[in-house]
Amino acid sequence: MITLRILIKLFTMDFLKTLFLSSLLLIISCDPPPEDVEEIIFQNVNVIPMTSEQVLEDQSVVIRGDSIFKIAPVAEIQAGAKSTVVDGTGKYLVPGIAEMHAHIPRPQPGPEMVKITLMLYLSIGITTIRGMLGHESHLKLRENVQNGSVLGPTIYTSSPSMNGGSVPSKEVADSLVRAHKDAGYDFLKIHPGIQLDVFNAMIATANEMGIGYSGHVPYDVGIRNAIASGYGSVDHVDGFVEGLVPDGQELSAEENGFFGFNSAQVADETLIEELITMTVQHDVWVVPTQTLFDRWGSPVPAEELAAQPEMKYMQKQTIQNWIDSKVDFLNQDYYSDEKHEVFNSLRRKIIKALNDEGKGLLLGSDAPQVFNVPGFSIQHEMKAMVDAGLTPYETLKAGTVNVAEFFGRSGETGIVSENAAADLILLNANPLDDISNMSEIEGVMVRGKWLDRAFIEGELEKIAAANEAE
Repeated sequence: MITLRILIKLFTMDFLKTLFLSSLLLIISCDPPPEDVEEIIFQNVNVIPMTSEQVLEDQSVVIRGDSIFKIAPVAEIQAGAKSTVVDGTGKYLVPGIAEMHAHIPRPQPGPEMVKITLMLYLSIGITTIRGMLGHESHLKLRENVQNGSVLGPTIYTSSPSMNGGSVPSKEVADSLVRAHKDAGYDFLKIHPGIQLDVFNAMIATANEMGIGYSGHVPYDVGIRNAIASGYGSVDHVDGFVEGLVPDGQELSAEENGFFGFNSAQVADETLIEELITMTVQHDVWVVPTQTLFDRWGSPVPAEELAAQPEMKYMQKQTIQNWIDSKVDFLNQDYYSDEKHEVFNSLRRKIIKALNDEGKGLLLGSDAPQVFNVPGFSIQHEMKAMVDAGLTPYETLKAGTVNVAEFFGRSGETGIVSENAAADLILLNANPLDDISNMSEIEGVMVRGKWLDRAFIEGELEKIAAANEAE
């Protein structure tokens, strides 16, 4: 029989052992003294974590290296001698956002244009870009950005264009897919013109090689075949409008118009649900790039868009090219303001349904494209998402949490949380109240590097001055 004295002795030994082990673990896990650690502290800031729709008020967020080390109430965080403190009083800290349909210049007309474009993305808080027209130079650029020798957002890059001209046969498709995979591109970029049998051969090789594919939906392929094949993302909502045309009323590729402009006039909206269900079943995301259709493909005069302040960050010849392109579009025989309203209203309904019932949306604007200035265009895209019926929180998810899920990095990026990537935007107002507050930028952090408002404005001034001097 165990006596009371023995029980007390055993209990005391276990208690002391537990106390010793707990103390040892505490010593091992204890934060290094603040004075010995280089860190950046956002002090007394309101955090929008994006793990849920909430605001954590009066927090301190500690950054060490390229990740978030600690988030705690202000009183629990003490700055050390090597701490850089950023006053967040009255401000809001959100995750950096992604531009999921970006374009990166090629080395021509010069590497300076590449750096300018990356800076324009960063200036608006875009800390990740998915380049949608790859070039061999982008592979090295991706590496240089990651190792810090070039300042820019984290890059994912597509292959060069896979289109009807570059992929004319099954044999060429097979060869190109293997070559692009071996070169190290992150995914294949699909463009129009590919015939269905060639497309099927291309996808078979892509699946064999383990490389994904995203982009346009070739007319001969059609949205249902594209979704069923397992696109990573369908960009521009391409093919969805054509997929709503009832049997027997389909238009030819030549008659279809700009992204299904003419098909929209005979579309059956009751078919939307079927397409949305397919996107869920086949795990397909959609990148709307709605700002492209609100700006390039809208009745808004070209001169009005060309006069917007952000245009000073683009070269004068580029602006003129955009003006010419928009004027040409508005002068198409099939175009009218009334038809555009039908077309754009239908797109918004599809976007809303994809958000509410589909796999989900990814934020992207197709910049630099007609009147879409890199960085600034993503703010137009966020407004377009809200105009389509999304809440500000749902819109932010498309550029943060959804992107992390798409890249298989949930919990690592797209959130403000301990151990997550230090890709952040400091705002002067709450974007959950009004998505336009995403333009109230006090500074941007990319992979732990802090770019304050003064630095960003200085870089933008240099870009504007160089364009003015042309």
